[in-house]
Amino acid sequence: MSQPSPTTPPPAQAVTTAHLAPAPAEPLLDTVSIAVLVPGRDGPLPRWTLGPPTDGVRLLEVDADGGPVEIRLSVPLGDAAGYWHPKGGWRRTLVADWEGLARVSLVDGAAAGCLYEHSGATLLAFAAADPVPEATVRFGVSEENDTHVVHLVLPASAAPHRLLLVPRAPSVAAALRPLRTWFAADRPPMPVPDTARLPVYSTWYAFNQDVSAGAVETQARLAAGLGCGVLILDDGWQAYGNGRGYAGCGDWRPDRAKFPDLAEHVARVRAAGLHYLLWVAPLLVGPEADCFPRWAAAAPAPATVPGARVLDPRLPEVRRHVVELCVALVVEYGLDGLKLDFLDEAAVYAGDGGEDVGRAMTGLLAELRAALESVRPGVLLELRQPYAGPGMAPYGNLLRSFDCPGDATANRVRTLDTALLAVGGAVHSDMVMWSRSAPVEAVARQLIGALHAVPQVSVRLDELPEAHLAAVRFWLATWLRHRELLLDGRVEPGRPDELYPLVTAALGEECLVSVHGDRVVPLDFTAHRRYHLVNGSDRDRLVVEVLDGGQGVTAEVHGPDGRMMADPLSLPPQGPRSLAVPRGGLVSLVLTEGPR
Repeated sequence: MSQPSPTTPPPAQAVTTAHLAPAPAEPLLDTVSIAVLVPGRDGPLPRWTLGPPTDGVRLLEVDADGGPVEIRLSVPLGDAAGYWHPKGGWRRTLVADWEGLARVSLVDGAAAGCLYEHSGATLLAFAAADPVPEATVRFGVSEENDTHVVHLVLPASAAPHRLLLVPRAPSVAAALRPLRTWFAADRPPMPVPDTARLPVYSTWYAFNQDVSAGAVETQARLAAGLGCGVLILDDGWQAYGNGRGYAGCGDWRPDRAKFPDLAEHVARVRAAGLHYLLWVAPLLVGPEADCFPRWAAAAPAPATVPGARVLDPRLPEVRRHVVELCVALVVEYGLDGLKLDFLDEAAVYAGDGGEDVGRAMTGLLAELRAALESVRPGVLLELRQPYAGPGMAPYGNLLRSFDCPGDATANRVRTLDTALLAVGGAVHSDMVMWSRSAPVEAVARQLIGALHAVPQVSVRLDELPEAHLAAVRFWLATWLRHRELLLDGRVEPGRPDELYPLVTAALGEECLVSVHGDRVVPLDFTAHRRYHLVNGSDRDRLVVEVLDGGQGVTAEVHGPDGRMMADPLSLPPQGPRSLAVPRGGLVSLVLTEGPR
């Protein structure tokens, strides 16, 4: 066979999946079909087997004799409404297969997805059992075949390739729940101390890089009084930390003009009652840093953030440097933990023909956790979307949603997206912020957007009007009172493409429902004795429908700043009812008599 000349263009990539090299399809599960092949290789097709159900999960094993494999899944469209996956962002409806593409690795999403119909029930739910290596997922509607397809390309592996599948379930959340359980058993998560489940005060949106020891200590005292238990000193504490770029990253020593004695400052904040985390981006190094000449050769690729380059974690000297750096920061300044930022920048080296980036990061993070736990038992490590998936569970215990300043809707959606596949760690909101001139309802809306995660707050508390402080105090107290319900209860957020307008969290006799649109809230007092309804909508009322057992219910209504409303409420034994609950407010309904 003749070799192409250097000027011969490479073969064109098939525009749609229907034009890829064919492979015979077979029934797999429910209405899902499967075809498997080794990319670029002729000969016998890989062998696959599907194991029996175990705790709601079925394990698909594909033996490709040590080579890479392409697993093609196909589902008839039926009444399909949307496709959820960890890197979906705002693209949550159906896309064509010529545009659906995700490249994932340990620090950049996960090879997982869920196709669902308008009823909310799932048509396909899957995840690669090994979340570490670089993988490619092509997905979307095949216009030629009236199907939704998922083509998963996994790299070479000495062991059989494994894919987790969940049979048809009533909702996306119900389908992903057994996947989380499986991953938690396969990759035990890092311990989560109670401090990881306390509200956080962060300096980022309040100060950006214009921080100082005195200003932070002022906020710390106020934050502790409002219910926060942790403070995060974000970007700006370090030398050359100015200008909103990252060209000065790499030295990681304090800016003495801002923090003359960082260790003493940390001690004062801890004495005020807050645990202390410090922001660091250990893989970034910039040309303005003093250490840049030493590390330039180990950071050949530019970062996606402005000004910096990325240390290659596949180099042993880089891994050793990152571990030593982080341990030194924790020990020298008496920290309770670190906010590890921009770990996803390591993905710039994915697919370059070298060692797998995910494998290298696994080694780095395992060493880092062990070293930090040896000097600070119960250490807190914050990770962030997109590196908060099941593969990262052993390496962090605060899992924060991606930046969405001032956007309560995005905070709600992103925290719930994170929680759908989060294993072990406490999911945290992005920091909530608002303007000092905002009405108190807007303050409550920001806090309600963070309700189904551990809330992080980032405003200058000493400059807020009293009504704003009252709202913060009320909603943080409400969150702390219902913390186990919100973090440990069974959460049902509904369809991802609808942006979760009605979110329920249930635990024992209690159920909390946050309402973010004009939706009817079903109430079944034979299932739950207490309901807490949060009005995150733009109306001063909530519409409920009592399904059963509604007689003998008492109601308590609070406004957005926590003030008790004077008007009593009553509910019919069954049927619809409009409740006067102000926007940004809360109503608690308690069954005092009737059947159980």
